[in-house]
Amino acid sequence: MKFQELKQLRSFIILWLTQSLSALGSSMTGFALIIVLYKSSGSALTTALLSVCSYAPYVLMSIFAGALSDRWDKKATMLVCDTFAAVCTVVTLILLKAGSLEPWHLYVLNALNGLMNTVQQPASEVAATLLTPEKYYQKTSGMRSFSNSLVTILTPAIAAAVMSFWGVEAVIAIDLATFAAAFFALLLFIRIPEVPRKEDGGESVLAAAKSGLVWLKNNRTVLLLILFLAAINLIASIYDAALPAMLLSRSNGGETVLGAVNACVGLASLAGSIIVTFLPEPKNGRSRLRVICNTLLISMSTENFLLAFGRTPLVWCIGAVLGWIGIPIMNANMDVIFRSGIPPEMQGRVYSARNTLQFFTIPAGFFLGGLLVDKVFEPLIADLPTDSFIVNVFGSEKGSGAALLFFVIGIAGVAVCLVFRRLLLRPKG
Repeated sequence: MKFQELKQLRSFIILWLTQSLSALGSSMTGFALIIVLYKSSGSALTTALLSVCSYAPYVLMSIFAGALSDRWDKKATMLVCDTFAAVCTVVTLILLKAGSLEPWHLYVLNALNGLMNTVQQPASEVAATLLTPEKYYQKTSGMRSFSNSLVTILTPAIAAAVMSFWGVEAVIAIDLATFAAAFFALLLFIRIPEVPRKEDGGESVLAAAKSGLVWLKNNRTVLLLILFLAAINLIASIYDAALPAMLLSRSNGGETVLGAVNACVGLASLAGSIIVTFLPEPKNGRSRLRVICNTLLISMSTENFLLAFGRTPLVWCIGAVLGWIGIPIMNANMDVIFRSGIPPEMQGRVYSARNTLQFFTIPAGFFLGGLLVDKVFEPLIADLPTDSFIVNVFGSEKGSGAALLFFVIGIAGVAVCLVFRRLLLRPKG
């Protein structure tokens, strides 16, 4: 990156680096708690409910949070929300040290964190827009994908190592230290410009939230993209719920294998982030739509089937690479379409309307994934005769039902991609 670019992106880079460090700490805590909860319960549904509780309030309240975010100071909003999340982490640590931590405690704390994230997320999205000149949108989107990928790579390795030597408490302590670094960097070194706003004449929060939905209704392409991602998120969250259940249960699986597959997801995303940072930009919006559709189609048509039919960690890791290497490229093109197409003074409420529509399928998917593994596919495999075709293909041990579920969602993912590709790329008129 040239000196002039560094100068223009100085505030963004500080925010990006410190928030990424904090995200690593939070992700490590989440990974550690999933391992602890699955080991104690042996239930995919019990573990999946952690994510359900995080996303449910986020989805339900996002439509209103964006209207508030557009009115509130972005920096103050981010500081308050991050502090609240840190307090929840401290409560978790206290309960853990007292030997009183129960699953319902984690569900409540995750729900509270999800509620705060409804306001924090649109504020941080707008802050990134305000700190970035438009000509750098694709580059900074690639940088954000890069850091997200690095977090995915480092999380299982660091969390597992810290847990093995010092326990879950040490993981949480690292989380709190990274929060402190991000908090003081934002407080002391970053100035987020004010958003130029039109006079709203005392517009109510409900009316402001409605305006985000109206904007989406009048912009068909963006709305279709959001609905496309909603369908993909349903499938992806079923995947997320089933993956630990399969890899921790298989005879050739375990914590190390789960960590290795997650690390491959991160490495693939990292490679995709580097690629998109240096790729020439698509010529126009239609070309960006084609990139989005094609990368998701490749992802859906590879990873799920390799997880379904594979019996070794190597095959699962190859599936993870093929499934995730194109996602940062998709995200960068989606990000540019959103940032360049939505007026800055409307971004908070439009992003929040997007969050409600695009992410409402995530808690449903986590719940459905855990339920399908525990109550449908694992019992189905257990009841089949050992010489049946399905058992021969997917196995008979615990985790084989989750493998069968990956086959089902693989078919669903390909169908979704083909339908929305036709809708988004069909000629106008």
